[in-house]
Amino acid sequence: MKVFTTGQVAKICKVAPRTVSKWFDSGRLKGYRIPGSQDRRIPREYLIKFLKEHGMPLGDLEDEAMAKCLIVAQDQVLIENLKRELPPEKSFKVAVAASGFEAGIQAESFTPDCIIVDFSIGKIEAVQICQNLRKNADFTDVILIALLPDDGQPMSFDRSSINETFKKPFDAHLLAERLRTLVGTKKELV
Repeated sequence: MKVFTTGQVAKICKVAPRTVSKWFDSGRLKGYRIPGSQDRRIPREYLIKFLKEHGMPLGDLEDEAMAKCLIVAQDQVLIENLKRELPPEKSFKVAVAASGFEAGIQAESFTPDCIIVDFSIGKIEAVQICQNLRKNADFTDVILIALLPDDGQPMSFDRSSINETFKKPFDAHLLAERLRTLVGTKKELV
């Protein structure tokens, strides 16, 4: 369990250490005192929760505190439903790409923990996205989820590069919970 001193918290929050001490002493920022001294320690999860509750930027903690999810889709209703189920308040940061090219650029700059690929953009392009991601060593640990159309047509392709598949229409809440579980095993989401 990672813990921070008041000085470290002050640097993260860009405030004076005395301000952090006041937050701690008033009970707004949870933590503990080291026995036999006046030194305060703030556990990582309490700090992240405090920052989120007060709308403060997470700074360097963002990468470990937020699950980054890239949605590759063109269906605006689908995108909005997923964004609603994956809000920042539940530790998600979402980016969207509409094509394979855009997905490649977003994946490099956004460094997602999870990529959701809607196969409605085209089976060939969707499979290509998944295969290209798995070929890149930087994305071997990224969770890949395929959203398959339920058009009655059997869809055959190599599923070895994909972690999970959901048939459309699907319950966005269920997908969000599954994502929380999958990403939560890699990160300590608060």
